Amino acid sequence: MPNTLSIAMIAMNEEANLPRTLESVRWADEIVLVDSGSKDRTIEIAHSFGAKTAYNPIKGHGEQKNVALDLCTSDWILLLDADEVLTPELQTEIQELLRGTPKFDAYWIPRLNLYFGRWIRHGGFYPDHKLRLFRRGKARLSEGVGPHSTPQFTGPRGKLRHDMLHYAYPTLAVYLEHMNRYSNEIALLLYKRGRTSRSMPALVWNAILNPAATFLYNYVFRLGFLDGREGLLLHLNHSVYIHWKFIKAWWLWRNEAENSDQAK
Repeated sequence: MPNTLSIAMIAMNEEANLPRTLESVRWADEIVLVDSGSKDRTIEIAHSFGAKTAYNPIKGHGEQKNVALDLCTSDWILLLDADEVLTPELQTEIQELLRGTPKFDAYWIPRLNLYFGRWIRHGGFYPDHKLRLFRRGKARLSEGVGPHSTPQFTGPRGKLRHDMLHYAYPTLAVYLEHMNRYSNEIALLLYKRGRTSRSMPALVWNAILNPAATFLYNYVFRLGFLDGREGLLLHLNHSVYIHWKFIKAWWLWRNEAENSDQAK
């Protein structure tokens, strides 16, 4: 008997992306979507594809995705973001895998990312392998680590061959808004962990040299320049994002230090 598959998702105001994503997985045995308070048609769209929905106030990305995992009932789970789409080839590959006896309990999926209207294939951004397909109960998301939580799995893992498409940042404006929000979250985590670049050498490295070195490594040595103008914009702004998260963590520490001095 074939293995059954649940799709686990979280969402917040995703009416623009959701139809494209759910269309690519409507063949799954179960779709579970945990919503954190959408004000648009997200829930209505999810129900139109037969999805089971639940509301949960978000406390963190990993925490929210674990809620979705706990609501799944199939043998296997495919963890999917609302802006990710399975290509027809990947759909077939997963279906054929689950019709048999999978060799592994978890699988990496290569992800192809869309930035500023271009699919990025160089600079370390492809193949962007993500551990997303696993047997139910075998993996959990890391919690308390901000927006880049990943499934934690112990044991050997397989690799699928076909791409998952990530409609990440179709425009520069969307990218900048997300990076500003993500850098706020990461800066707060850095601040709580004491990584606030308090000394001048630490600030120079984290806020200036590290972003510059990252740009040089990804754009030149990892051939990011082959992605044209969009690749240049991506790697420049990715370095700015690194600068932002460290300078924001430093700013949080600086404000704390000033407030502490004023209270004395």
